[in-house]
Amino acid sequence: MRTSLNVPEETLAEFDRTWQAEGLESRSRALREAIQEYVESHHRLEQASGPVAAAVVFDYEHDEIIEALHDLQHEFQAEIDTTSHVHHGEWCLETVFCHGDAARIRKLVYRLKDFDAVHRVSVTLLRAGSPTAPSSEE
Repeated sequence: MRTSLNVPEETLAEFDRTWQAEGLESRSRALREAIQEYVESHHRLEQASGPVAAAVVFDYEHDEIIEALHDLQHEFQAEIDTTSHVHHGEWCLETVFCHGDAARIRKLVYRLKDFDAVHRVSVTLLRAGSPTAPSSEE
């Protein structure tokens, strides 16, 4: 199937340098692999069940989101054990260490991903109540 998408020029240039450095045969092949990795990471998070412990790492534009982020952290205060936060100019990097039911952790992750001012969200499940081994999701 053919499809089209809009990608900033700088991002596409970096993507092209990356897949070429890895020796892949084409941009299409690299995109298929990237899409498959995204789908697999989503499924790992979706399949986790029962109690889990996780580290959720994300970066965001401080001024655009800080109040909403504080509200979200209060909503999930039963699951959040501690956070680590550093400033890098207008951007912040934060790690949230949490535990609780996998469904609540998923909800926290998806809420973070829904903010426009959040750039990336990466999850590492440290202990899962499902039969699968610990995994990470980006």
